[in-house]
Amino acid sequence: MALTITSENYESTIASGKPVVIDFWAEWCGPCRMIGPIIEELAGEYADRVVIGKCDVESNEDIVAQYRVRNIPTVVFIKDGQVVDKVVGGTTKENLKAKIDAML
Repeated sequence: MALTITSENYESTIASGKPVVIDFWAEWCGPCRMIGPIIEELAGEYADRVVIGKCDVESNEDIVAQYRVRNIPTVVFIKDGQVVDKVVGGTTKENLKAKIDAML
């Protein structure tokens, strides 16, 4: 299951030492609801190697501002505390897997 990323656990999540994938989403966003199940599947598949989480844009404005998220869904790929890739809008599971694998 994908980790719920909030302002409270964000710093410790990034500092975990593992690559991190954050799905920025909102309840009212149709494309976000389409990508949500894919994020959950990937969280299970990569559970031991990558932290995969979801960040509600309406509850965590500080994180949204830090990553300059302007459209949702936005999926950010972070390695060693630095953004290494980003996907804005809908995408496929295969595309997300390829980006995750590139971080490993």
